[in-house]
Amino acid sequence: MPDEQGRPFVVLGVTGGIAAYKAVELCRLLVDAGCHVAPVLTNDACRFIQPLTFTALATEPAQTELYGAPSPIPHTRLGQAADLIVVAPATANLIGRYANGLADDLLTNTLIATRAPVLLAAAMHTEMWEQASVQENLATLRRRGTHVLDPEEGRLAGGDSGRGRMVEPAGIAQVALEILGSTRTADLAGLRVVISAGGTREAIDPVRFLTNRSSGKQGHALAEAAVARGAAVTLVTAAAAPVRSAGPGTLEVISVESAKQMHTAMLAAASGADIVVMAAAVADFRPKDPAASKVKRDKGTPKLKLEPTEDILRDLVAARKKPQVVVGFAAETDDVLEHGRSKITHKGCDLLVVNDVSASNAGFDHETNEVVILGSDGSELHVPLASKRMVADAIFDRITSIRSAG
Repeated sequence: MPDEQGRPFVVLGVTGGIAAYKAVELCRLLVDAGCHVAPVLTNDACRFIQPLTFTALATEPAQTELYGAPSPIPHTRLGQAADLIVVAPATANLIGRYANGLADDLLTNTLIATRAPVLLAAAMHTEMWEQASVQENLATLRRRGTHVLDPEEGRLAGGDSGRGRMVEPAGIAQVALEILGSTRTADLAGLRVVISAGGTREAIDPVRFLTNRSSGKQGHALAEAAVARGAAVTLVTAAAAPVRSAGPGTLEVISVESAKQMHTAMLAAASGADIVVMAAAVADFRPKDPAASKVKRDKGTPKLKLEPTEDILRDLVAARKKPQVVVGFAAETDDVLEHGRSKITHKGCDLLVVNDVSASNAGFDHETNEVVILGSDGSELHVPLASKRMVADAIFDRITSIRSAG
């Protein structure tokens, strides 16, 4: 269950394999993504890496013992609190004990004392991986619903090479976050959702353009979250990054470049939509008379005449028909909430997602974000630093609560 700050509770199990050192990076990635991480190390894991390393990075101190812990029944506390248990590396020994219901240390007791999903990142030598007993144990666990990341080909301990190398921490973290996201019900099923993403480009000449630092990652994360929750999504994007669309919903992608193109596409797509999220960073101004051919440097510094671009959010609000929910974004660098409160008032949208793009690890071109969701009713919800996918789900949680309230 989420902790008191609303962060998903992840138990990170570490076993006695050489890949245990990579679990340190996995711990950091999960914390940076906004998870409450509780490390649990086996005694053999402590031969490879010290619990203090995890304690310094995780949300709570690393635990290693079934007995003598502050809680008299630590496995029950961890098992009941967990939204997800990740074991990385998962050795042949751990896999065998878990598959056969054996619980002789804190980690295996926690695994058996939970109803949360479990993700195993297998790691071992090739000969061990190919053993029939190991494969039969994995088949048993998969049949019971355990998520298993098979090892990759690569360099192994002792200079060997073959299948057995644990998936890199970033890959494990991504799968873990996807599992956490999929635990939500398909609460957007049957709804049409339109989302914009990316920074627009406004031509100076056929070669050059004005733009901003937006990568489109937050808008794309919103599209992924909506698909995962069952919506029929139309994504109008000026970003080139790929969009992953796993889930019960559907995804249509419309690629645009300029503010004018995005304005046309968004107004058309939003007609009849249930939810519209204007997450794109649209240029406020564009060159009034872009050159028909490349402006040459030796002709001197060009003088640009700028004109304002279309106010897409304002026009979406003006064109909507209730009960359509319209959400805007505001990227600010100073007096963030003051500017945000002013903007939601004069734009007239239902929600405004405000973020400080000058903050560390948040906003443009980062994998994480930290936002405040302002409501037209005066409400303010702070979403602490988390992955952009988690921020996206927090936004849709707020949207669904508005729709439920009528």
